[in-house]
Amino acid sequence: MSELTHIDDKGRVRMVDVTKKTPSQRTAVAQAMIHMTEETFQRIVAGTMSKGNVLETARIAGVMAAKKTADLIPMCHPLKLTHVQVDFFPDAASHAIRIEGTARIVDQTGVEMEALTAVSVAALTLYDMCKAIDKAMTITDICLLKKTGGKSGTFSRENATP
Repeated sequence: MSELTHIDDKGRVRMVDVTKKTPSQRTAVAQAMIHMTEETFQRIVAGTMSKGNVLETARIAGVMAAKKTADLIPMCHPLKLTHVQVDFFPDAASHAIRIEGTARIVDQTGVEMEALTAVSVAALTLYDMCKAIDKAMTITDICLLKKTGGKSGTFSRENATP
């Protein structure tokens, strides 16, 4: 079991010890997609949802979520993030919004979970604010797009083999 970093030699879970790792600049970029009806999409883009500015509320929720990742994911290290950004890319043809989140830090461990948490909570916030008119919205494609820094180096989804 020793090849699993969150399991000790007796099979007990643990937080990985990063004490001896050298701090480095680390960045992670993640995405989520949320699919909806044309009406919901148009109202979000036009800013006419009754609950207010859906995208800006979701942006704030995503940033806040990244900062709280260690409170949500049991073995994540609490991190002092230096940058979190959440952006939205509406696609009128598919009535979907791609959410992209970036997290950055100079530390001993990565920020993949923070970027993934940011886009997940941003998508959930969009759902929450629009569910009154579209309960059939679907959140899909939550994934890491890219990460840099650390011992394992750079990962890019476009260069990854399935």
